[in-house]
Amino acid sequence: MGGVADTIESMTDWADDEDFLSRSGLTVDMLLCDSAQVAGGKLFILGGGLASIGPKPQPLAIALQITVPWDRANIAHDWRIDLMDEDGQPVQIKEKPVVLKGRFEAGRPAGLQPGTPLGVSLAINLSPFPIGGGRSYAFALSINDEHRPDWRVRFYVVDAQRRTRPA
Repeated sequence: MGGVADTIESMTDWADDEDFLSRSGLTVDMLLCDSAQVAGGKLFILGGGLASIGPKPQPLAIALQITVPWDRANIAHDWRIDLMDEDGQPVQIKEKPVVLKGRFEAGRPAGLQPGTPLGVSLAINLSPFPIGGGRSYAFALSINDEHRPDWRVRFYVVDAQRRTRPA
């Protein structure tokens, strides 16, 4: 009771926790920023961590760092990002939902130790688009039709009339 073995067991319980890992074992870090770029396998971010934007339309980027388990290498993964409003409804522009789609695949570099997690960096840059002010939104990511609560980035659009940001 309370020994080292109990401590080690409780520390490793998270590895089997369904809330910690997705079904696929993928983990995602997602950030809203002014601009992003991938070069040489590295993710470069400009103006990262946006929590509010506007009131005028502005360029935005979604920066993604996806960690792929060793055993999921060389498998194509389809991703999709939906823009949702604060009520969880799809945002439409010109009567079409705002949806971004793509595919990624993590390869195993030669000489990498077996079992090493593999990183995939994605930079999705968006042109300015009109979106209603005074409301909150979220870009929600799904990979292979799997959704996770932490695979989203929320932001607020300043109301042009009030020009105030939330407290």
